[in-house]
Amino acid sequence: MFKDTPKDSFALDVALVSAAVVICLVAMVAMCGICKWCQRKLGKRHKSSLEAVNTPDSNRGRNEKKAIKLPTGNKSVNTTPVQGQGPQDDSDRRTEPRSSVSDLVNSLTSEMLMLSPGSEEDHEGSSRENLGRIQFSVGYNFQESTFTVKIMKAVELPAKDFSGTSDPFVKIYLLPDKKHKLETKVKRKNLNPHWNETFLFEGFPYEKVVQRVLYLQVLDYDRFSRNDPIGEVSLPLNKVDLTQTQTFWKELKPCSDGSGSRGELLLSLCYNPTANTITVNIIKARNLKAMDIGGTSDPYVKVWLMYKDKKVEKKKTVVMKRCLNPIFNESFLFDVPTEILRETTIIITVMDKDKLSRNDVIGKIYLSWKSGPGEVKHWKDMIGRPRHNVAQWHQLKA
Repeated sequence: MFKDTPKDSFALDVALVSAAVVICLVAMVAMCGICKWCQRKLGKRHKSSLEAVNTPDSNRGRNEKKAIKLPTGNKSVNTTPVQGQGPQDDSDRRTEPRSSVSDLVNSLTSEMLMLSPGSEEDHEGSSRENLGRIQFSVGYNFQESTFTVKIMKAVELPAKDFSGTSDPFVKIYLLPDKKHKLETKVKRKNLNPHWNETFLFEGFPYEKVVQRVLYLQVLDYDRFSRNDPIGEVSLPLNKVDLTQTQTFWKELKPCSDGSGSRGELLLSLCYNPTANTITVNIIKARNLKAMDIGGTSDPYVKVWLMYKDKKVEKKKTVVMKRCLNPIFNESFLFDVPTEILRETTIIITVMDKDKLSRNDVIGKIYLSWKSGPGEVKHWKDMIGRPRHNVAQWHQLKA
């Protein structure tokens, strides 16, 4: 009955073409999602909404960005703070899927702890750990061909024993000769010992003396195991005027036997005076000393609560396989009444797990009000900021 006019046919064709174009655009957007070009065009407004979706991809991208900022010892280290999981190979990641929600929570927790007041400054201080100072004098008697060394005293030595003190003594060498050494007496339970002991190298020509290096090593005496190195000092005698007695104050440096390169541990302390508790959070370690033949370690951390010289309670983290930069993020709660706080010591020991033999000690940290300077600072910060997680890097000690 009705016959289309050419004008109506043209309008119908335009409408059909427009509908087809709209359908194609909708399909393309649905297939594309939000590409990088779109993100750039949409800007920060869309980026915020995308992060709010809490998808695994968005979480992974955010964690990878943080990982770039975290300091690591190796070229490629998995720094995603997943509780109880260290760096693994691709096969491990395929067989153990991660939870994006737990990733996000752990990442934010670690980031908050890293931003605790003083944490960055404490890290800088830990790299220049104070091992104390030693005072000594040297001189030469030309008439008797005798070289004289007097060990006077040391101050601010770090604590090496469970009781928060040390039993220091000094070994004296004239390098390169290591066979003949002299030793001071042991000063029991003393971080500021006075020796005032004089040692003579008799019948020693001056020409040979100036070719030697005076080497002093301060150690902590241990009756039942190997003595723990505290620090060392070297003085080339060709740079000293031996015609008269010279007195020196020298900063102790980490011993060259490797005892000063055991790695670092980041941990936080939280003191709750109302509940009479201390929470110890073992966050992560870096640059741990390799204890296995393959150049790696299987580290875990033991936490001992000590009251005076008695061990009260022990807790430990999981073992991280083949990892020198493990991330633990494990917290432990200890009951510590206020009246015994001054007699309490928390001992952190990083261990290397070994199935076939005895587990090896990588390094230790003693936390109390009378430990080393860095440890005491952390302890005082914990007490001064109750109910706050106070994080700090610590150098592991022998």
